[in-house]
Amino acid sequence: MIFKAAAVFCLLCPLAIALDNGLALAPPMGWLSWERFRCNVDCVNDPDNCISERLFMKVADLMVSEGFKDAGYEYVNIDDCWLAKERDSNGRLVADPDRFPSGIKALANYIHSKGLKLGIYEDFGSKTCAGYPGSEFYMELDAQTFADWDVDMLKFDGCNSDPKDMPYGYPVMQFFLNKTGHPMVFSCEWPLYEWAHRLPVSNYGNIAKVCNLWRNYVDVTDSWESVLSIIDFYGQNTGNFSYYAKPGAWNDPDMLVVGDFGLSIYQQKAQMAMWALFASPLMMSFDLRSIDPQAKALLLNKNIIAINQDPLGNQAIRLFEVPGSISVWLKKLSKPGSVAIGVLNKDNEGTPIPYKTSFADLGFKNANGYSMTEAFEGKSMGSYSLTEQFVLYIEPTSIFLFIADPL
Repeated sequence: MIFKAAAVFCLLCPLAIALDNGLALAPPMGWLSWERFRCNVDCVNDPDNCISERLFMKVADLMVSEGFKDAGYEYVNIDDCWLAKERDSNGRLVADPDRFPSGIKALANYIHSKGLKLGIYEDFGSKTCAGYPGSEFYMELDAQTFADWDVDMLKFDGCNSDPKDMPYGYPVMQFFLNKTGHPMVFSCEWPLYEWAHRLPVSNYGNIAKVCNLWRNYVDVTDSWESVLSIIDFYGQNTGNFSYYAKPGAWNDPDMLVVGDFGLSIYQQKAQMAMWALFASPLMMSFDLRSIDPQAKALLLNKNIIAINQDPLGNQAIRLFEVPGSISVWLKKLSKPGSVAIGVLNKDNEGTPIPYKTSFADLGFKNANGYSMTEAFEGKSMGSYSLTEQFVLYIEPTSIFLFIADPL
């Protein structure tokens, strides 16, 4: 009832709740600490890997020196466990004084000096998922605190709360963020918690009016099974959530685990390509100090990033699937008639699968046919009439991605 009352109050205010912050007009790109560094707060025994200002400053340095900033990755995002266990005497959030001795404002200044942006984490509930102070009953104060610190993005989690309050509470937080006058991308977990608690998921059109990006499925982990389960969820597209992806509003399938431990290079290629097709945020979560060269090349691949950042903002849909084998995905591009097509192979039996098809078989209509360009290397595959057959070979648990342009 508190959130319902606050939402009604905000509707009567001169500032609108509806999201109109002009941010995230392309899917945000950057780095997020959670998947790789979790809630490691032991800076005594593990100073190089604990959640601290030292870690985030080093990440910022490497994002610049290793070419990630130039490729479009601009956010350095803190996840859970940055906070002190208690608010200060004025009710304000405080960073852990031992691990962030300079404070978040100073860290933001450092990140900005590198030409990058700082993201931070809080929670809709009474406590964060790791048990630190949440924003319940403090949303206005916390929004202003983040603005005072010059934070550029807020990830707003949903632990230790009642998901039934989220359709009222998340718009209230967005209202308070807007009220600060400081631009902050708003990353929500609202539909995820409704789904996880088996509640009806709110209308995605309403979510897109509040959030720049939103999680709607479980956290990714460093395994192919996890990545594949997310891909399957996006293929099911329950509630037609793909329809609501557009500049300023994005479905978020969670972090890239490219460069971590659990995926083969072929599976990393598949995740990178699928996240590009999904027009999803590209938030890396790996140790930049020890990146494998092949993984780095994937993350920096200009052709794949261009598909992700295409200004049309269309999210790929699954055209069809052969269970346990091939699935075909299509993303419309801003160039009229052009599309990105991914053919994903779930099969793990050790040999590439040949897939024979034609544009007519895939439902295309352009009478003059199409030219084809393999996406990862940008190599021409030639031109084909509408009914002319072509064969693709897709490695096990990997993908073939190409661009089709009308002739």
